[in-house]
Amino acid sequence: MADRVPLRPPGSRQLTARQRALLAELEELFLAEGFVQFTLDDLAAKMHCSKSTLYALAPSKEQLAVRVVAHFFKGAADVLETRIADLTDAREIIGSYLAGISEYLHRASPAFMRDINDFAPARAAYEMNSRAAAARIRSFIARGVEDGVFRDVHATLIAEMAAVLVEAIQTGVVGSRTGVSDAEAFTALSELLLGGLASRG
Repeated sequence: MADRVPLRPPGSRQLTARQRALLAELEELFLAEGFVQFTLDDLAAKMHCSKSTLYALAPSKEQLAVRVVAHFFKGAADVLETRIADLTDAREIIGSYLAGISEYLHRASPAFMRDINDFAPARAAYEMNSRAAAARIRSFIARGVEDGVFRDVHATLIAEMAAVLVEAIQTGVVGSRTGVSDAEAFTALSELLLGGLASRG
């Protein structure tokens, strides 16, 4: 990951339609094959563009990888918020939210997830996304307790335990110990939460 050009001055320039399409194409490539093994020359050839076109997205291969990874998780957040926008029952919200995470991560190949884990800047983007997801789950649990659909006994503790599990999934601990994918782990987390929080009677 040594290809680099001088950093440009910071700015808020919007991406062109071509750049947005290129970012989406890079995302699909990375999701299928990972990204660590590619050079900028490789990527330019696969995208049928010049290296300068890629440099317009990011000044180095490292930063391009981070941008694509962040784009993937930003897309996940947007999809999830849209998915739960019209739901009012906390049980449905949590079930739909965690099912959405599972479905979204099913797009990611083992190579992509492995490269994220092995490349610290990309892993940081995943960690930031996981922290945001954990915060949303806490808010859903609190809402369910207020609405009476979840038991209030230890609800705060369960919310914190859920946050710990999200982090354990993200860092690969759950996968390495159980042999399941992150997507499968989020499905199991949904079942665990909804079963443990259900109001009795």
